[in-house]
Amino acid sequence: MEINVLVDEGLEGSLEASWLESVAEKVLLAQGIDSSVELGLVVVGQKRVRQLNFSYLGKDEPTDVLAFSMLPEPSRENLVPFVVPPDGIKHLGEVIISYPQAVSQAEEHQHFVKKEIAILLIHGVLHLLGYDHDEPEREHQMRTQEAAILSDIEGELF
Repeated sequence: MEINVLVDEGLEGSLEASWLESVAEKVLLAQGIDSSVELGLVVVGQKRVRQLNFSYLGKDEPTDVLAFSMLPEPSRENLVPFVVPPDGIKHLGEVIISYPQAVSQAEEHQHFVKKEIAILLIHGVLHLLGYDHDEPEREHQMRTQEAAILSDIEGELF
């Protein structure tokens, strides 16, 4: 597995890249994903996540996590697929987490920031793998997967 972590300037001491990689790897393994995958993980500030949310989703507001999948969407199979490198690696996409939003949500839910980051990372990676919460049944499936993965890794990570 190749998990590329980038932490924005000013947030470098907040989280260890190796811990973030470990969480992402555990999520992928819990989903039965083999080692020939690559994903990017970016931890950003509130201003940057707001800019990305507006630029790509048209929402002029901060958010906690964004996921940009490189996998073809089932509803868009008629479109020309995104060209990926012929390297044999499945490029999943990128998860972007707002560190300030995670801190705020951790306080709200009265748990550690690392737990909130893990929850957001799980959520983002599941989006890359095709899960969504746009319909009640799909939301239930996604929330069930999130809870199961968090339960499995919680003791190991915090």
